[in-house]
Amino acid sequence: MYLKRDLHSLKLFWNGLAIFYTLSSYSTGIGLLLLPASWLNIVGVLLLTHSLTLATYLAHEFMHANVFSHLRWNAFGGNVMLWLNGSCYVRFSELMKMHIAHHTDRIDYCRFNLVAFLDSLPSLLRFTFLASEWLYIPSLAFFLRIRLILAPFRQFERRHDRIRVVSIFLIRSALFAVLGAISLKALLLYLVAYISMIHILRLMDAFQHTYESLPVGVPLPQKFQNISREEANIYEQANTFSNIVSHQYPWLNLILLNFGYHNAHHADMTCPWYSLPKLDRQLYSDSQSHYLILRSLLRNYHRFRVSRIYSGQGEVLTQHGNLQFDKFYGATEVSFLVVPS
Repeated sequence: MYLKRDLHSLKLFWNGLAIFYTLSSYSTGIGLLLLPASWLNIVGVLLLTHSLTLATYLAHEFMHANVFSHLRWNAFGGNVMLWLNGSCYVRFSELMKMHIAHHTDRIDYCRFNLVAFLDSLPSLLRFTFLASEWLYIPSLAFFLRIRLILAPFRQFERRHDRIRVVSIFLIRSALFAVLGAISLKALLLYLVAYISMIHILRLMDAFQHTYESLPVGVPLPQKFQNISREEANIYEQANTFSNIVSHQYPWLNLILLNFGYHNAHHADMTCPWYSLPKLDRQLYSDSQSHYLILRSLLRNYHRFRVSRIYSGQGEVLTQHGNLQFDKFYGATEVSFLVVPS
């Protein structure tokens, strides 16, 4: 009884702290963008970027029902976080279903065939997309989000979401219009923070798996069917990597709500974010090849920012199980905030 009470208190403290920090940093960050001092604007961009990122990882916790005991409250909290990071045009339940399928099926489901789409474009438009990505403008990420907004008008089976999507679009557009009317500089800096959030999410998502990618609705490959739980776990861990901020200073991983402890998360997706380091220590040794320090991946993120669109994920381990970063290109647009449309 005392252990259960202590665990409940721990849950309330860490989740309450993370939610309070995210909401307060979001509002404070916007407030600082409105001030005339440039150094305060910079602090505001940093706070806003961090709050948008944490809102995403808190939405991830809500998807796994690791915050509240009841699904309804997890859905409520998830919708709040999705409103902050701009992914509110998709229903929380749909995002959750897609993400849990990623865990249970051990597949990265295709959101959209980017290569086929780019190849179908006129050369000038294709060059514009690729050039903007080279310039760190995440045009493909924005394109996929625009597709989500338009999905109810393109797909008959989503027509029931038209009023909901239009209402959300009008409300958010009005709020951004008010911000722009008060300060155009603040609106532009908000865009800088949002783009920064996308890059952080891309960096984390790109190097956490070497799963196969499949379109939604396609049957699982034969090799994934009728396999034992042990075989499935071996495949899952062999194709999952923990891109932690620091192994020497574990507290630094709190900056991203311990999202880098991805092997531990896939070993037990019901483990809350604040307990992942402990679970990681229990399951793995420091010599495990799946640890990828985040700073060592920054070069790859920069180097392959355009070529990974066409080259695929690449390979991070040699035949002997040693790390080889030169051939680890990373995945493209596999965020759990975007569903196929």
